[in-house]
Amino acid sequence: MVAQTSDGHLLLVKKLGGLFAIIFGCLLIAVGVTFEYGGVTFTGVLLLVVGAVLLVLKIVRRNEGSSLP
Repeated sequence: MVAQTSDGHLLLVKKLGGLFAIIFGCLLIAVGVTFEYGGVTFTGVLLLVVGAVLLVLKIVRRNEGSSLP
């Protein structure tokens, strides 16, 4: 059963934004490490962290109503 929220589109944007940030961050990290570009590597790590935070916030928001035994 799917729970309906009033801000469903915002949650979808957070999920997709988080996934794209993680993917793009990993690519930037790979390029930065390969060619020894410190700034690109740092930007990739930053995007990776932002993407992970967005996904974690979405998961926490979804599980707000449920309680663990």
